[in-house]
Amino acid sequence: MEEGSMFRSLLAILQWWGFNVTVIIMNKWIFQKLDFKFPLSVSCVHFICSSIGAYIVIKVLKLKPLIVVEPEDRWRRIFPMSFVFCINIVLGNVSLRYIPVSFMQTIKSFTPATTVVLQWLVWRKYFDWRIWASLVPIVGGILLTSVTELSFNMFGFCAALFGCLATSTKTILAESLLHGYKFDSINTVYYMAPFATMILGIPALLLEGSGILSWFEAHPAPWSALIIIFSSGVLAFCLNFSIFYVIHSTTAVTFNVAGNLKVAVAVLVSWLIFRNPISYMNAVGCGITLVGCTFYGYVRHMLSQQTPGTPRTPRTPRSKMELLPLVNNDKLEGKV
Repeated sequence: MEEGSMFRSLLAILQWWGFNVTVIIMNKWIFQKLDFKFPLSVSCVHFICSSIGAYIVIKVLKLKPLIVVEPEDRWRRIFPMSFVFCINIVLGNVSLRYIPVSFMQTIKSFTPATTVVLQWLVWRKYFDWRIWASLVPIVGGILLTSVTELSFNMFGFCAALFGCLATSTKTILAESLLHGYKFDSINTVYYMAPFATMILGIPALLLEGSGILSWFEAHPAPWSALIIIFSSGVLAFCLNFSIFYVIHSTTAVTFNVAGNLKVAVAVLVSWLIFRNPISYMNAVGCGITLVGCTFYGYVRHMLSQQTPGTPRTPRTPRSKMELLPLVNNDKLEGKV
């Protein structure tokens, strides 16, 4: 690899890590330090900021070409994806309210396992035995982390776990509903964030509206807090843009490894800021999970290099864009 290309790849990975970790920490800070315990409203703010940001990038600055989607397909294909997309983001924010960042990030690493199991159960899709073997350390690490978690909360745990299922469902639906459209992260947000805002806006208003008014009256510095909340929404959109940059600056294997190291960075930074207790065995479980995710990504990449049509070989990603949602959760999610 040329020195300039290597520098661009490193820069892309570092800015991706920076945006991702900052968004996660800010969301946790909003729930814990600002006492703004309204995950639906936080998610809605992020959707609004992302909708505006995507419009500016595509329509105003023209930094990305618009992928044209027929009006009928927007409701038939994009809307169902947006609904699952919305549930996924909300569950992630709900889990952040109740459990530490370290625990939430470890649980979300369970997504490859839920994706494979759902495709096997629902779509009867065959997977190579090496795929199943690569899931063993992921499942084992999650179990060890959950059993030894000192700040365990069942509601937060379930929200994170169901968030993994939502991410997997989103990935599987994308293969069928978005067939024929080569979406990047910016166009994904451009089409899905407005639908997600529409879906979530009324429930957020009905369920959390009165609570937000009470919080606004009781908080000593509500306007400063609102600036932080909306800033997290802006950074959430910037995260989507950084994902697009890192995909085009690295290989699929590098992206996979960097994605799992990103989780380790997020866990470390969150511990330094919030000082949530982490036992030795809990850290070991997190490490086992991340190693398993890296191995899973490597196995999928190796299988993708096989000649198409190899007997009893599952369909595997043939490009970085296709590999992405099965290894990391950020392509359609972006912590929006």
